[in-house]
Amino acid sequence: MHLPSISRLFNLNDSNWGRGGSGGNNDNQPPRRPGNNDNNGGPPDLDELWRDFNRKLGGVFGRRGGGNDNNPGGGTPRQPPSPRRARAGLGLIVLIVVGLWLGSGFFIVNEGQVAVVTQFGKYTRTTGSGFQWRMPYPVQAHEIVNLSQLRTIEVGFRNSARTKVLPEALMLTDDENIVDMQFVVQYRLRENGARDYLFSHRAPDEAVMQAAETAMREVVGKRPMDFVLYEGRTQVAADTASLMQQILDLYKTGVLISSVAIQNAQPPEQVQAAFDDAVKAGQDRERQISEGQAYANDVVPRARGMASRLLQEADGYKQRVVETAQGDASRFSLVLAEYRKAPQVTRDRLYLDTMQQVFTNTSKVMIDARSGSNLLYLPLDKLMQQASQESLSAVRGSGSATLPSPTPSLPSTNAPTPESNRMLEGLRSRERTR
Repeated sequence: MHLPSISRLFNLNDSNWGRGGSGGNNDNQPPRRPGNNDNNGGPPDLDELWRDFNRKLGGVFGRRGGGNDNNPGGGTPRQPPSPRRARAGLGLIVLIVVGLWLGSGFFIVNEGQVAVVTQFGKYTRTTGSGFQWRMPYPVQAHEIVNLSQLRTIEVGFRNSARTKVLPEALMLTDDENIVDMQFVVQYRLRENGARDYLFSHRAPDEAVMQAAETAMREVVGKRPMDFVLYEGRTQVAADTASLMQQILDLYKTGVLISSVAIQNAQPPEQVQAAFDDAVKAGQDRERQISEGQAYANDVVPRARGMASRLLQEADGYKQRVVETAQGDASRFSLVLAEYRKAPQVTRDRLYLDTMQQVFTNTSKVMIDARSGSNLLYLPLDKLMQQASQESLSAVRGSGSATLPSPTPSLPSTNAPTPESNRMLEGLRSRERTR
């Protein structure tokens, strides 16, 4: 087989393509359409093109000859093909076809992706990233699965919070209230989850959507409305993600939940105004409770401190009274013992001590003398004031450089005076006469 014959077969730039008669035409004569000399160089006929293609293809298998098939005398007579050339040409074509078929089995898997290879529709293996090969179609086929892609689904809305999907968003709480929940779920495939993602479910993304709605309804149905709307939104999202993962693992979807984010949680629009009023009332209640708690925190510690102080004072008073009584009893016992030894001396001593205490606390003394009926007035306060003035004037007259004390020393009330001596003598004589 000659390679020029093959090149002429597939050469579209051949000037004789579709014009027939490759051997008998004069090179100086312009090409013309065979079989129709009246066309004046118009486009070739399709039938003639097909016959020309057959002649070129026959030359590959060793068949010679030119001219028109309708006029065999225009060229060299046809010769039967050589069996050797026929086999060689057929083998070459088969080899090329087989090479192209086997080459169709090469494919490239990018980073972060895997290829699931099936043989006659049945799972065979999973290949990683890189240049891979499989048996060509229809024996084997492959499907690329992106493991690193972060997929997102929206439940309760589409694209924006204003585009609500009420059948998905409205949910019932534990206290029989309805809330409008709108949330987003982000997930990706596990490292070995491509097979389950493709073959375990017909629509795995729809399964994730249904699992998300089911899990959120179960979690919301076990919580009161205030918990879902306010302080428990983070916990509700976490519980929903955990429950979704359990459901998807149970159905073997090969999906790994990344996060659940609550976009909006509110009561239905029909009762929004009434709910706002209830929220304001609850806030007022919380404020009043806080104010009362603050007042209690201010009053209760002070009351407890005052009660503790009173208890301590009472305990101190108790100790003081008990100790005073014990001291008085002990002193009385000692005085009684001395009285039994010397009754008269002890009596006089008690009398003097009593009178000293009485005179110490008074500034005026009235004395009833035995000799007359007139009362004797003893102005102790005047005497003490006069004595202090005399001592002050004496200090000033001395001219000493030492400054006097700001509080002048008063005469001791315990020092006996002539008047007190006479008074004591009169009292003693009266006692004796009795």
